[in-house]
Amino acid sequence: MKRFLTEHTEFFRQVRDTFHTTGAVAPSSSFVARALTRPMERHNGPKRILEVGPGTGSITRRIVTLLRPEDRLDTVELNDKFVDVLRHRLQHEPDFVRVADRVGVHHMAIQDFKADAPYDYIISGLPINNFTADLVREMFGVMFNLLAPEGVLTYFEYIYMRKVKKILSTGARRDRLTKLDALMEELCAKHRFHRDSVLINVPPAWANHLRHVKTPA
Repeated sequence: MKRFLTEHTEFFRQVRDTFHTTGAVAPSSSFVARALTRPMERHNGPKRILEVGPGTGSITRRIVTLLRPEDRLDTVELNDKFVDVLRHRLQHEPDFVRVADRVGVHHMAIQDFKADAPYDYIISGLPINNFTADLVREMFGVMFNLLAPEGVLTYFEYIYMRKVKKILSTGARRDRLTKLDALMEELCAKHRFHRDSVLINVPPAWANHLRHVKTPA
């Protein structure tokens, strides 16, 4: 119960105050977390993981349970309140405390993040439907530059949410969503090798798995 309150109380406060950069309507379910982290479960040897836009850490909680002593996790979060929640969890929650020496919390936009080595897995919780196509293209470009040659970049989005919003929108907002939809279709056609459907989530979601070069799962 305490963990539930930790994730949800601050999350809903930030949805109210900063929806443009939060985007979700509730913390992601454990089913989404498992879908997003599935590619790394079969990894052999040390792995480097980057989580972009972790929020209150609902996905992070799943990631830390998969960390081995030789692994490294970095998180990049723009919202200062979410950063405080993540740092608190690393100091006080047993699963987080266990791996705190292998986890970095970076308070910045992904465009400003610098890494000393590429990542085997990048998981994005960025609310892409809230952004322009140009900004999303920039952010995905940065993430692909941080991804190892054989690495996997995974992001989630709500099923058909963008298409529904586009139908219900007019003017500049509809133009923005149309351009964004075209961009995401382009990215998926070029890079996506697998997609998981997660129906037990609010709302239901897709977990899209991308590689530099599209190859079978």
